[in-house]
Amino acid sequence: MQRHVLLGLMLLIGGNIFSSLYDVSIKYLPDDANPATFLMTRQISAVLMLLPIWYFLKCPKPAAYGVHIARANIGVIGSLALVIGISALPIATVCAIFYSFPLFIMVFGFFFFKERVKSYQWLCGVLGFIGIMVILRPNQISWAGIAALISAISFAISQLTLKKLSINDHPIVPLLYFSLLGVPLTIVMAATQGFVGLSWEMFWVGIAGNSFLITYHGMCVIAYRQAQASDLAIAEYFGLLFVVFLGWLLFDEWLDGLTWFGAGLIILPSLILPGLFKKLKDSKIQPLDPVSPA
Repeated sequence: MQRHVLLGLMLLIGGNIFSSLYDVSIKYLPDDANPATFLMTRQISAVLMLLPIWYFLKCPKPAAYGVHIARANIGVIGSLALVIGISALPIATVCAIFYSFPLFIMVFGFFFFKERVKSYQWLCGVLGFIGIMVILRPNQISWAGIAALISAISFAISQLTLKKLSINDHPIVPLLYFSLLGVPLTIVMAATQGFVGLSWEMFWVGIAGNSFLITYHGMCVIAYRQAQASDLAIAEYFGLLFVVFLGWLLFDEWLDGLTWFGAGLIILPSLILPGLFKKLKDSKIQPLDPVSPA
């Protein structure tokens, strides 16, 4: 494995530990917490945390604002959907759906960034989609489950937009502007609901969550500059393992058998098929030719 790909994988695996801690922090919100109000406090507190660092680094500016604006607001939508999902469902179930986002990274990377996707990766995508349907259970689908799926799609788009950022941007730039440019939308959403549930307890949960989330996003910014998205997507699955463990340890939550089966269809093919296809290639048995973008 090439060194830059390995570095990207290690950064994402480490980052997913912090992402899992952010998911767990949402469970500590007050019972009367409103998702939009929490998201507003989280965005504002993130800006306040990052501004001193940005100022210390002599206030670096982005090369262009367009991608930062789009990425920030897509991130707000995905974050709101995730908070709604985690507030209503066991954290492990929500994250089993959410961690389908590497599949969407692969598909969107193929269609919009012309990234090369191999035949076994397409097979992983098909099995992963089946896994999503198993977890969602269309005959008993809920709004919380749909929210988790929306968060996965939004997050995949947000991650892929990292490829469009200028490589000359300092890493603090996407971190700060991801929070800053999303503040207006969160204020509008919270205002339409009368800033319900605003409290110091919510604010401190936001501070704790931001500490984890900023660390995760910082590691993602560096990781996705190392290699193409489809090569790194597998590392994101480790976050599901961390979340399931923390959900069991802290909240006595566990996945039922059908959800485990669906999660297995999402994760296991990406862990097993690359090695299997490599063995077939090494043994002179040629797998299907990689699919090329149209």
